[in-house]
Amino acid sequence: MYLYLFTGDITQKGYEKKRSKLIRAYVPHAGGMEGPMSHRAPLGPPAAARFHRRRTSGTRDERYRSDVHTEAVQAVLARHVERKVAVPMPSKRRSLVVQTSMDAYTPPDSSSGSDEEAGPGDDMSGMEHWMSRPSQLGPVHLGSTSSSSSSTQSGGSGNAGRLADSLAHARISYTVTLFSTARGNKHNLVLACVCVCVCVCVVFITGVPVSSRVSAKIQQLVNTLKQPRRPPLREFFVDDFDELLEVQQPDPNQPRPEGAEMIPVRGEALGVVTNWPPSLEAALQRWGTISPKAPCLTSLDTAGKPLYVLTYGKLWSRSIKLAYNILHKLGSKQEPMVRPGDRVALVFPNNDPVAFMVAFYGCLLADVVPVPIEVLETSWPKLLWFVTESKHLSKPPRDWFPHIKDANNDTAYIEYKTCKDGSVLGVTVTRIALLTHCQALTQSCSYTEAETIVNVLDFKKDVGLWHGILTSVMNMMHVISVPYSLMKVNPLSWIQKVCQYKAKVACVKSRDMHWALVAHKDQKDINLSSLRMLLVADGSNPWSISSCDAFLNVFQTKGLRAEVICPCASSPEALTVAIRRPVEDSSQPPGRGVLSMQGLTYGVVRVDTEERLSVLTVQDVGTVTPGGLVCVVKPEGVPQLCQTDEIGELCVCSVATGTSYYGLTGMTKNTFEVYPVSSSGGLISEYAFVRTGLLGFIGPGGLVFITGKMDGLIMVSGRRHNADDIVATALAVEPMKFVYRGRIAVFSVTVLRDERIVVVAEQRPDSTEEDSFQWMSRVLQAIDSIHGVGVFCLALVPANTLPKTPLGGIHLSEIKQLYLEGGLHPCNVLMCPHTCVTNLPKPRQKQPEIGPASVMVGNLVSGKRIAQASGRDLGQTDDNDQVKHALYKTQGANKQRKHMTDIDLSLPPLLQGAVSSSLTCLQLHKRAERVAALLMERGGLQEGDHVALVYPPGIDLIAAFYGCLYAGCVPITVRPPHPQNISTTLPTVKMIVEVSHSACVMTTAVICKLLRSKEAMATVDIRNWPPVLDTDDLPKKKPPALYKPTNPDGLAYLDFSVSTTGMLAGVQMSHNAVGAFCRSVKLQCELYPSREVAICLDPYCGLGFVLWCLCSVYSGHQSILIPPVELESNPALWLLAVSQMRVRDTFCSYSVMELCTKGLGLQTEALKARGLDLSRVRACVVVAEERPRMSLTHSFSKLFKDLGLHPRSVSTAFGCRVNLAICLQGTSGPDPTTVYVDMRALRHDRVRLVERGSPHSLPLMESGKILPGVRIIIANPETKGPLGDSHLGEIWVHSAHNGSGYYSGYGEEVLQSDHFNSRLSFGDTQTVWARTGYLGFLRRTELTDANGERHDALFVVGALEEAMELRGMRYHPIDIETSVIRAHKSIMECAVFPWTNLLVVVVELEGSEQEALDLVPMVTKAVLEEHYLIVGVVVVTDIGVIPINSRGEKQRMHLRDGFLQDQLDPIYVAYNM
Repeated sequence: MYLYLFTGDITQKGYEKKRSKLIRAYVPHAGGMEGPMSHRAPLGPPAAARFHRRRTSGTRDERYRSDVHTEAVQAVLARHVERKVAVPMPSKRRSLVVQTSMDAYTPPDSSSGSDEEAGPGDDMSGMEHWMSRPSQLGPVHLGSTSSSSSSTQSGGSGNAGRLADSLAHARISYTVTLFSTARGNKHNLVLACVCVCVCVCVVFITGVPVSSRVSAKIQQLVNTLKQPRRPPLREFFVDDFDELLEVQQPDPNQPRPEGAEMIPVRGEALGVVTNWPPSLEAALQRWGTISPKAPCLTSLDTAGKPLYVLTYGKLWSRSIKLAYNILHKLGSKQEPMVRPGDRVALVFPNNDPVAFMVAFYGCLLADVVPVPIEVLETSWPKLLWFVTESKHLSKPPRDWFPHIKDANNDTAYIEYKTCKDGSVLGVTVTRIALLTHCQALTQSCSYTEAETIVNVLDFKKDVGLWHGILTSVMNMMHVISVPYSLMKVNPLSWIQKVCQYKAKVACVKSRDMHWALVAHKDQKDINLSSLRMLLVADGSNPWSISSCDAFLNVFQTKGLRAEVICPCASSPEALTVAIRRPVEDSSQPPGRGVLSMQGLTYGVVRVDTEERLSVLTVQDVGTVTPGGLVCVVKPEGVPQLCQTDEIGELCVCSVATGTSYYGLTGMTKNTFEVYPVSSSGGLISEYAFVRTGLLGFIGPGGLVFITGKMDGLIMVSGRRHNADDIVATALAVEPMKFVYRGRIAVFSVTVLRDERIVVVAEQRPDSTEEDSFQWMSRVLQAIDSIHGVGVFCLALVPANTLPKTPLGGIHLSEIKQLYLEGGLHPCNVLMCPHTCVTNLPKPRQKQPEIGPASVMVGNLVSGKRIAQASGRDLGQTDDNDQVKHALYKTQGANKQRKHMTDIDLSLPPLLQGAVSSSLTCLQLHKRAERVAALLMERGGLQEGDHVALVYPPGIDLIAAFYGCLYAGCVPITVRPPHPQNISTTLPTVKMIVEVSHSACVMTTAVICKLLRSKEAMATVDIRNWPPVLDTDDLPKKKPPALYKPTNPDGLAYLDFSVSTTGMLAGVQMSHNAVGAFCRSVKLQCELYPSREVAICLDPYCGLGFVLWCLCSVYSGHQSILIPPVELESNPALWLLAVSQMRVRDTFCSYSVMELCTKGLGLQTEALKARGLDLSRVRACVVVAEERPRMSLTHSFSKLFKDLGLHPRSVSTAFGCRVNLAICLQGTSGPDPTTVYVDMRALRHDRVRLVERGSPHSLPLMESGKILPGVRIIIANPETKGPLGDSHLGEIWVHSAHNGSGYYSGYGEEVLQSDHFNSRLSFGDTQTVWARTGYLGFLRRTELTDANGERHDALFVVGALEEAMELRGMRYHPIDIETSVIRAHKSIMECAVFPWTNLLVVVVELEGSEQEALDLVPMVTKAVLEEHYLIVGVVVVTDIGVIPINSRGEKQRMHLRDGFLQDQLDPIYVAYNM
């Protein structure tokens, strides 16, 4: 065996020697110094002074205090100081940083409760002077015991409610709930009413604002990422389509078990005592009749005075009375409500053990099953309530007595437990198991009649129930029950009661010993010599040894003997597993072992022979209980016996265990019916064992050692870590007082198929932002060095905001649930995915480019066709197309003027629904002539001069455009500045005017006045502008002659817009291109003169301008023009206009569709009542330069389906800068096609179709039908070679309506010439193509076109300039943004962009600023899970920060510039380490 035993405490000299040896390697040597003084100064005062200094400290939970461990942590951190890396501190908005003081802070009170009690300081003034005094315990944790995350037996009100709910719906007829009030209360509880005190949590967030610039912090973060990640993993190549996560390879040097196979250990035989009763009810009857005056239970009030003494006679008589009423007073004689075996919930406050004890034994006598639960703060299930106060009960007849039978296999009671995931299970205990367990405890603890026992534990469950309610009655013992409310006021109360009653036994937890140390003030009247057994209920917690040692050291002078301290190990399933015997003259000294923590992570017991820093000292919990057989099996898989030096789960074979989980047969079989096997495969016993949920090993002499619990086990990369160990390390980090009352939770979450550690702690109210960040950084370093594992998330919450169990401890499962739901509301968060997520797929290594011939041959061999397609031929379509290359817009306007003078260009009003203004082509022609006259007279413009048209959407803009054409000028439509936002919108207008070299500016009188306003002059000096002409007052005369262009390829107009990448560019559109464009749209959409078309687009660029100003004049149809800006005040305007005008074709943008979906979502019934009818709509086309937003179009279709909108009518169009319309869903083509592609393959520029719902599937919708006269080919953007249809490439287009080129006015258009004039590197090298800058692919579908051929569908994936090259793969922002928006309900919008090698995510918060930090872990986890990317920076901002252009497209590059220049005013900026 690798375990050694020792007795007694280490001497001061030995302690100093061991300490020096431990940290010698980590203390820097001073130059030139030699000898023993060359290390540190003296290492602390003598032992007595050290323990004296600890007495009044409340800095951390004593359960986790260990001098050696604390010094190890500090030594590790001192070593880190030398190579400290500057990590940027998170940026927090000033409004999130609120200065508070401890003086203004009042901790809330806690209600009664269960297993996980907090320290007394949770709500009392009496403890404040202990808290404020100088630390005397040194490195000791403050307070709450259940800081540990692994303790999941905490009941909790919500969990008890779920259990009560499940019991209420079980296979029984009725459920009765017994409840009562504490004696002495003036107001008794009435029927079906429970009084619950609810405490209000006041959130305090403290700290100082951070004013450093974001860009500097990002640079710091980039520097930290240059260091190699730990640990190094074996790299291997991954196939493009099988993107596998790295698998943690086993360490060849890891320790392995070397011992022989363990032999099951049997406890001593359960002695047969002649006077032991045949059942517990028989014992109660014996003592109630023989010794009725003997005290059974004394309850105390909050002052520590006896409130009520329950004698055995009273317990017997009141239990009989209650049993009679349950059986005979509920329901009728013919149909009783409660039958034997029915479940009865016992609901009693934690300060009323008397009423609980009476109810419990009353149920046993009535042969019903008691189920002790907590008082709920939530709604109760439907139950029959029954009050147990004697005055509400009827006296039984003199001749009535309950039938008392011997213990059998019927269920005696059900004890609930809370699982790791928060679910609640009920463990059933039979009557024979109950009796046998009491007999085993009596024999182990040497209980005798009339002994006095002080019980501080929860009397409803676990050790407090077994000793204080059950075994005590069997032995006629007197129990002094110390309530939690008294412990909060006076932590020494239990010691005082031991002295007062000369108690022989005390049942406590390590937290009670700790608070006694804290409150101890050299009191002279303390004498613990009467104690023969101090039962430590949580002895299975390895860190309880420190509390035991410190308590013994202080109270040894008060009569406490070392052999009195008896830790035990227990679990709800197996009851008591092992207990140290209170034998004074013991030949078996207590066992201890200093174990290597690294060995424990591999499940191996190794005594730390090298005296390293990462060690765990464990103590034994005694031997196996009498009558039990214990073995240790492997925690996972087949229950095979472990080796002697291997850590495993303890299993017990005994009568005295639980028998099942109530109502759960499957889980019962896995836990209560386990048959361990040996290495040869044979069963070790024919009887079933019960899993205890405890991890440990059997040491020499049959001593049981516990190293942790299954519920607290965290498996990271194949290594086991115990949550309690990590808690102890975090609490040992200075300043140790930083964690408020030691309230800290450690649990794991699954991210990327492996468990990740999350640490959540409450910070003190007076902590600053700098303190918080420094403490978090040190905790990460300590856990990394001591445990060799990284922390995924470290979150700090304000004091007293973590969910509590009824007894004030932290509620681990609820904390984890809040974390997973994003409802924790932390005030500081530090994410470390770079260090702990080490199983990401290997970055893609780009292969050398393959030659064009190889690609061609490869496609031929694999049977893949070259990805190319074309729309139908653009021939002579009607009489208007007389000369294909000589059609100019002026001629078109004249032609319409002569033949169709009744065409309206109308604008619906804002609210009423009638036409606000209209114009026929004749009126348009006359008005355009007057505009041309104005240009020639006042402007003095020459042919070919550029004119900027700064108009709001309307008739004036159209007239000014045609007026420019009549005058031979080149018009440029410009969006006017916004009156409420001149400072940001006017510079864009000025830039377009300057870049386009406009000779004059035409606008309305209102905008003229706006341009000359003081605010505008402060932004842009308009005196440097070209002349500004007001067209509200036009001359009456006509121009001398209308301009007729001589060159079909001459410039017709300039199309200026800002792309999604933030680039301002003007595209030259020739007269020939304009004519071809209008012909193509007319043919695709069948726009005949009888049509009405509603257009809700901005008329300044792209297809929106063409539809607004050109198509209606060319085709002769009526256009209803609706400015999108008007929908902000009246979202229904567009749809009402479509309905009233009976429109069949309508065009809109994504921003318009989103506005209607969000603004009218709850108004469909009202709109239907107003007569809104969309059944006539045959084509509703969304105009955009991006991938179709399927979710939005589907939501829109589904929302307005009840108003007559057919889903197939909604489609999308696609255009870009080089060609304003490539695809447009027509009226005669097939429905839009939807495919599902593998997102992982898409990152490698491959297209692989998968089934709907497949993992990593991405739905893509066809971007409309290819326009007539348009040819498309998919080309490699780097090699310019054609690609097969299974590849993702750049969309190239050849069309008569391609743009002629960019116009910048500075000669830079040559740099972009290949955008409009590119040729393939092989194949068809003669055709001139335009490069769209968008990635996509072509797929031949099974559908047929109007001409009978199979339809080729174009799928747009995203912009080439916005695609991000990360880890050697191509990611599209929209995919990551979709994942981020789904991550949390408060994320309104988001945008992502790369910066150097970091991924930056900006999210807009919809909700309180206090929720901002909830988004950071959710966003990081979502991107990791779905895209295998680590988010470098998470920026949380207000709504509206992400810039959106007029088409509803995100301007990500503008956002990036604003972020790097610190212009976003973020709520919070998190830098993931």
